[in-house]
Amino acid sequence: MARLPRLSVPNCPHHVLHRGNNGQAVFLSDADRQLFLRLLADAALETRVVLHAYVLLDDSFRLLLTPGDGGALARLMQSLGRRYVRVFNQAHGRSGTLWEGRFRSTVVEPAEVLLDCMVHMDLAPVRAGLASEPAAWPWSSHGVYAGQRTQPILTPPAVYWSLGNTPFAREAAYARRVSAGLSLAEQARLDRTLRSGWALGTEDFLARLQTQADRRVLPGKPGRPRKLPEAKKQDQK
Repeated sequence: MARLPRLSVPNCPHHVLHRGNNGQAVFLSDADRQLFLRLLADAALETRVVLHAYVLLDDSFRLLLTPGDGGALARLMQSLGRRYVRVFNQAHGRSGTLWEGRFRSTVVEPAEVLLDCMVHMDLAPVRAGLASEPAAWPWSSHGVYAGQRTQPILTPPAVYWSLGNTPFAREAAYARRVSAGLSLAEQARLDRTLRSGWALGTEDFLARLQTQADRRVLPGKPGRPRKLPEAKKQDQK
């Protein structure tokens, strides 16, 4: 079966995952992570992509972003990947590929599910055993939304502003949401849609999205189409 083209919809948030080839580390030092964030900021500006959230692990990274046009996401990832690999290979005396084939991405509704994605990303270092809590991992956007620091490359999504009328209220509400975490079913749903590339959101959102997309946003029902009884066939003639 032919692989579907990547779903990329202008002005909609996208959840993105890219891993190291064969599970290898893509960040070996804090300097690597600092370099990556600088290149990410440059690439986002050049391709007109709005960055909302990120997390850098040892062997992968996740982004939450909104592209301004249908090709912006691919251009950003291509530019970022090539520039980073070139410097990374020079710095660590290596050559060859660094990334695991194509990056994964999915379109998410800019509502509650988007906040779930942010929480899922914040908790990734804890799941990976890199930190005891999200606040203890400096290489994610958690500290920005929890009020611990600022970072100019980030643009809070609209749904984040709805968490409170003041910065303190929003930061406190977001921190509580992260502390509450996600159920295993919610985590599995986010990871499943990211791996498959299908969109994630309410039925109304998915229906509207389908009118904008140039490919299916949800998988079709398995099996062959059901045959109509002979009487119904005659009625439809």
